[in-house]
Amino acid sequence: MEERIRLRLDVAYDGTGFSGWAAQPERRTVAGVLTATLDLVLGAGTATGLTVAGRTDAGVHASGQVCHLELPGDVWRAHQGALLRRLARLLPPDVRVRALTEVPADFDARFSATFRRYEYRVTDAPWGAEPLHRHEVLAWPRPLDLAALNAAAAGLVGEHDFAAYCKRKENATTLREVTRLDWRRDPDGLLVATVQADAFCQAMVRSLVGAMLVAGDGRRPVDWPASLLTRRERSSEVTVAPAHGLTLVAVGYPVDPTEYARRADLTRRLRVPSTS
Repeated sequence: MEERIRLRLDVAYDGTGFSGWAAQPERRTVAGVLTATLDLVLGAGTATGLTVAGRTDAGVHASGQVCHLELPGDVWRAHQGALLRRLARLLPPDVRVRALTEVPADFDARFSATFRRYEYRVTDAPWGAEPLHRHEVLAWPRPLDLAALNAAAAGLVGEHDFAAYCKRKENATTLREVTRLDWRRDPDGLLVATVQADAFCQAMVRSLVGAMLVAGDGRRPVDWPASLLTRRERSSEVTVAPAHGLTLVAVGYPVDPTEYARRADLTRRLRVPSTS
């Protein structure tokens, strides 16, 4: 049997010019560009099983995305020393592979993950977003109160059914555990929400942000976002925040590599596969 090597890829990209992560016919996607470049370097079909930690939507960015794939052992050994630099030369400037790491065969970028962490950037400056950051910062037309944003966030932390904030998929659970949700205002005045959970269902992060923003500008009470957790279907009152303010910044995995398989098995049993 041919020896196969599993590789972890740490990937960053500017999502502005992509129709999301997942490959789609006649659309420019991160997976499509990455696969095409690997085929160019290694030979068509040499890299197989590309699997990502979280399939980001169109326009969403990543600084800490993780995926895995497999290569024949002899191919990996032949290209190991130069592959990262060859990818850097051939990939377009809006996507980078930042690291290539050999991992155990039971590492699964998606199911072995213990958390995903996103950041959402907003400015309430009266002049809007700075031109150099307009592709990653949402310009909000009303003043935002940091204390109100954090009060709204506090009610969403913990394990809940987030059906009101998710695009429902058939036979998929909307139960999630949010382990961190808070806002900060940076010295430059930018407001940044940090959202961390074991996983996210489709549109969940941007829906949470949309609900918190209307509490932060005073149009809704700070307990309104949490009050929606009693609903069992998507709320039409929640506006999904635009994609360009969102960045996937980190994916966590067990420190002990022997735990990869156990974590993957646990994740599969807890929920059927869904979009992050």
